[in-house]
Amino acid sequence: MSFCSFSGGEVYKNNFSPGLYVCAKCDHQLFSSRSKFEHSSPWPAFTDTVHEDSVAKHKERAGAFKVLCGKCGNGLGHEFVNDGPSKGKSRF
Repeated sequence: MSFCSFSGGEVYKNNFSPGLYVCAKCDHQLFSSRSKFEHSSPWPAFTDTVHEDSVAKHKERAGAFKVLCGKCGNGLGHEFVNDGPSKGKSRF
């Protein structure tokens, strides 16, 4: 599956098929369907990345980081700390 935060959000939000979400620009592995969860936001939500270097993060404000593809820098959205399905988990 390809992933880009600026297009196709609704398509991928409700898709829970097994697989990997990759950067739409460079095919770098970002998220696994195993870390996906239901959330009220209009975009797919994940608790973790596939690899430590899957994404790059830049702090924007308390509890939120801008998230970019770790390979090409494509904008992916945000990470919200402690906003995952269980205490202490992030939401990407």
